[in-house]
Amino acid sequence: MRHELMGEGQGGRPGRAPRQPGQPDPRRGIPSTDAVLRAPAVAPHVTRLGHERALPVVREVQRRARAGDGDLDPAAVVATAAIQLAALDAGGGPRPVLNATGVVVHTNLGRAPLGEAARAALLDAAGYADVELDLATGARDRRGGEVLDALRGAVPEAQDALVVGNGAAALLLATTALAAGREVVVSRGEMVEIGDGFRLPDLVESGGARLREVGTTNRTHLRDYEDALDRPGADVGALLKVHPSNFRVEGFVSSVTVARLAGLARERDLPLVVDPGSGLLEPDGDLPDEPDARTTLRDGAGLVTASADKLLGGPQAGIVLGDADLVARLRRHPMARALRVDKLTLAALAATVCDRGSTPVTLARRARGPGLRERADRLAAALRGHDIEAEVVPHAGRVGGGGAPGVELPGWAVAVPEDLAQRLRLGRPAVLPRVHEGRCLLDPRCIPEEQDEVLLRAVVEAAADVPEQPRR
Repeated sequence: MRHELMGEGQGGRPGRAPRQPGQPDPRRGIPSTDAVLRAPAVAPHVTRLGHERALPVVREVQRRARAGDGDLDPAAVVATAAIQLAALDAGGGPRPVLNATGVVVHTNLGRAPLGEAARAALLDAAGYADVELDLATGARDRRGGEVLDALRGAVPEAQDALVVGNGAAALLLATTALAAGREVVVSRGEMVEIGDGFRLPDLVESGGARLREVGTTNRTHLRDYEDALDRPGADVGALLKVHPSNFRVEGFVSSVTVARLAGLARERDLPLVVDPGSGLLEPDGDLPDEPDARTTLRDGAGLVTASADKLLGGPQAGIVLGDADLVARLRRHPMARALRVDKLTLAALAATVCDRGSTPVTLARRARGPGLRERADRLAAALRGHDIEAEVVPHAGRVGGGGAPGVELPGWAVAVPEDLAQRLRLGRPAVLPRVHEGRCLLDPRCIPEEQDEVLLRAVVEAAADVPEQPRR
């Protein structure tokens, strides 16, 4: 059953219109406890959790609905109970999900899925590991030396490297260590907002640096930077260039290249910090417009900051690459201790850098139409064999995660009835489809081919999970 939340009723609780005199009490429509426990979306969780653990959850959902804190629609009561029991069934931690959206770096699914090498390295490091130890001498060693060596090997233009908690942390540490109490000059067109409402100006200024905006939203010239440096009383600690990785501005636009800005930075003896954003370490022919760390450093940037869990395909981490003296200043800053990563992240990142050509992110974004069409055809045929309506349709995937905006990844998807979407999300394993124009779309791009049978079983089980009419 398709359910849409009602708007706020005037004079009543949000989502509920006031009951008119003579109308039956809508609370009578709340399904009985037994009906909720037997509902197809709920029953599997009751079986696994046991009746004693599931019963209080269901009763609390009913209580909240009667008190006006939940939706009275019978289907909504069942769906809410199913969602809460699914979370309890998963042990309180994140649940594995089959990503059938076609979005490769899906922020709501934890961005990049780790490859086999990274998973194995993570498990190996879960016990004691030589995080800060030279096993040859028994003396203390630099932290995470293996991943730093791997990064410098992948980006020879970088004299040194540093790893912190995420991409925002890398940029914050760079601007704080180099320009706290001073100004950071940046183009107005690069004052971006990153995920979950966090804005670059707020991030940089939280570390004590002051932003000096130059140019306009659509056009910034080299003379704008020069004017900012030459004005009376200027106290600039660094120049900053940020790639607007999650949007594009087209038309009457102009920006200053890294090479030209680096020339100005050298003239004025200032560090140039560049944030390409997406974590691409080297040029990629499939993404010709996406900036990479090697080219950016070659063009003269002093430091490059990036995320490890986007196009690189690694764990959540922030990477700093560049001039040895500048990296050393960041490493010595007190904030670096607070932003450092643990041994599991270091291990997974080192393995990812060494295996970056075959990570799940790389394989998924490079998957081509013919292979995807063949997989979609097989899935659709198998579903029709189970009397499930299924049609193969063209579908464009996306890089996602703020990388390569506007770049489509041509492929195919299997369209099934829209009412399967919620049951797929609540299944075991959970499957996240794309719901678009009244259809539930299953794109195989981000699902390893060896899991096609798992996807098939999940859809068949969801289709067999026909909602029964709750007992009133």
